[in-house]
Amino acid sequence: MINQELKCRECSRHFPLQALAVCDYCFGPLEVTYDYGEIAKLDLKNRIEAGPRSIWRYADLLPVECETPIDLGAGFTPLVRAERLGAQLGLSDLWIKNDTLNPTGSFKDRVVSVALTAARGLGFKVAACASTGNLANSVAAHGAFAGMDSVVFIPKDLEKPKILGTAIYGANVVAIDGNYDDVNRLCTELAGEMPTWAFVNVNIRTYYAEGSKTLAFEIAEQLGWSAPDHVVVPIASGSQLTKVHKGFLEMQKVGLINEKPIRISGAQAQGCAPVANAFADGSDFIRPVKPNTIAKSLAIGNPADGWYALEVVKNTGGSIGAVSDSEIVDAIELLARTEGIFAETAGGVTIATLAKLAKESKILPDERVVALVTGHGLKTLDCVSDRVGISTTIEPRLESFLEALEKGQVKLGSASGASS
Repeated sequence: MINQELKCRECSRHFPLQALAVCDYCFGPLEVTYDYGEIAKLDLKNRIEAGPRSIWRYADLLPVECETPIDLGAGFTPLVRAERLGAQLGLSDLWIKNDTLNPTGSFKDRVVSVALTAARGLGFKVAACASTGNLANSVAAHGAFAGMDSVVFIPKDLEKPKILGTAIYGANVVAIDGNYDDVNRLCTELAGEMPTWAFVNVNIRTYYAEGSKTLAFEIAEQLGWSAPDHVVVPIASGSQLTKVHKGFLEMQKVGLINEKPIRISGAQAQGCAPVANAFADGSDFIRPVKPNTIAKSLAIGNPADGWYALEVVKNTGGSIGAVSDSEIVDAIELLARTEGIFAETAGGVTIATLAKLAKESKILPDERVVALVTGHGLKTLDCVSDRVGISTTIEPRLESFLEALEKGQVKLGSASGASS
């Protein structure tokens, strides 16, 4: 195995690989570091291309060594050239990374596959998490596949499809009378009381977070081993944005792509926008907020990696936008009508922010832009249920349909003009 270790992001102390999420000296967060010089000596491109069509094709850059990972097939999702949406937004080279097609319908399958594979190697017996929905789905599914019991903790007002999409795998679903930050605090306490429980985003977070890098790996590979100019990433905890950035840097360090500036921008809902607010204020301080948005999967009012996400955006020359709930739903519909991709509310946040940043010239018309759509719309049907539905009801006769067509009850032409 290529040499790996844990390093504190604050004081730079080093630790061996273990179940440790924060530095025991300064309490800073830990991350996995790799011997990039040794990795670069491998026939890495051929090793990747010969690997499985999942995140585990990038095993040389992940923090576990395992011949049989807990793998439901997460990753290698489509990178779609979004010409029609790009035309609507004035962007000539727009791409959508469509993570709605992961096994449980969101990018969380990437992080959970890595986290539980690491957890099993470290001797944990129970899979657990604090979740706004998508993570609960994924922990329950991967836990079932691995033969592990699972216990997931969620806010009690979570969307029903996400609750059902967790319980179906046999998980214990514990609803908390509070928001996600309350849930996360409880799980942090429980992680100290349950030594055989792997809380994937608490005591196994160091490994969990590494799964997000695979988005960058795939984007570079799918673009012919090159990097985009600009990436737009939704922000919840901020971890995904920081790890996407790390993934591109790692690809450069091991010689898989050429070095070039890559701008990283973030997207939040106005009802939960602590990182966007700090960016707009020019502040380095992330002031916690109480979430109030339909984008529940991004509703983290006190984001653990918010400051690090803010620094990545600033240092790469990106931007952070915040959008209203109505803009989120409009963007969900726009993406579906133009590209045939049905996103949940987090995807609506990304696309609405993409549109806003393009309009403000913070994304340039000729940049190669990739927007991350991280979850499937079937998870958040309530947000669009009063906006779309049956066009008309007719009798089973040809004349009845022709009459409806003549009256405009069946509308044609929207495929050539998505805004109509």
